[in-house]
Amino acid sequence: MQFPESWLREFCNPPVSTAELAELLTMAGLEVEDIRPVAPPCKGIVVAEIVEAVQHPDADRLRVCKVLAGAHSPDGPLQIVCGAPNARVGIRVPLALVGAELPPAEPAGAAFVIGSSKLRGVESFGMLCSARELKLSEDHAGLLELPADAPVGADIREVLALDDTLFTLKLTPNLAHALSVYGVAREV
Repeated sequence: MQFPESWLREFCNPPVSTAELAELLTMAGLEVEDIRPVAPPCKGIVVAEIVEAVQHPDADRLRVCKVLAGAHSPDGPLQIVCGAPNARVGIRVPLALVGAELPPAEPAGAAFVIGSSKLRGVESFGMLCSARELKLSEDHAGLLELPADAPVGADIREVLALDDTLFTLKLTPNLAHALSVYGVAREV
């Protein structure tokens, strides 16, 4: 069974670290098989709102978007060239600012650093991200659409609670009560 640590701590929040909590569960008979971060490390990725999206003059599959990123775009909207089919006005999406570090393509690889560039003659100052580019899922159909109330300019790790830990328990048939987070909380 898998669950994020934050869910367990909503039911009971003992004053122990993540490692101590894993040891406590194992000693209670609920073997903790794995502990890992919910998402790989990344930085410089914020919530942005697309305020304009027009067709790229020299590419059929690209759009030139203007996005607001709160305090990260004090001089007005940033221009981003994007190839996602769902890039449209009014949605909030993750924006990797210039200098942002995306998770590496391979587990042992280096982080991918975003820079400003020209795509088919149009300058782009960052990158709008899909869930796959953030290593949150394999979905690469388009941009990761965030809730409409996500605060523009906020760090994506805070908005999506990506600094959580994922516990994987190895359960035996006699521990059916631990097949829910509430049951695990009772054991804690």
